Amino acid sequence: MADTVAKSGSTNRASISGKSIMIFLTVGTQLPFDRFVELVDTWAEANPHMEIFAQIGHGDYQPKHMKYCAFLDEQSYKREFEKASIVLAHAAMGSIITSLMEAKPVLVFPRIAALGEHRNEHQLATCRNFEKLDGCYVSYDKEQLFATLDDITTLRAGSLGQYANPALLNSIDNFISTQC
Repeated sequence: MADTVAKSGSTNRASISGKSIMIFLTVGTQLPFDRFVELVDTWAEANPHMEIFAQIGHGDYQPKHMKYCAFLDEQSYKREFEKASIVLAHAAMGSIITSLMEAKPVLVFPRIAALGEHRNEHQLATCRNFEKLDGCYVSYDKEQLFATLDDITTLRAGSLGQYANPALLNSIDNFISTQC
């Protein structure tokens, strides 16, 4: 695990039903996502009572108001994920699905190709599909992100079974049958 940078903060932590809230921000390992990291860090400055740990990847921005590291090995990632009450993630299928399967609310903030954050706008398409699921919250800009974070104690987990919905399987089967 990379060195963790700790910042001091208030000892009065936010809670849901008496349980302390721990936020885990993950931006993946392939591409930087400084805009997301910086926005969450800005929000963290105004909310020092929140415990936040961020995996920031290859980015240039170094958070000043939350604990972070560039990368986590698999075991460290699992440990931070398990400690989290809420996950903040870029629109990666793995992060979203894992959060839902583990019954953790996930707040998704997509990379925008038009801003040079990705090659195409597939993360927007991912968000449009996943925001329909209970427990998956999507913010498309700073204002939505801050508003959702300000209401973080109201976010509730959804659930996603270990097996695909039969309607989804039938849809895939029909697609394959008609396209192949």
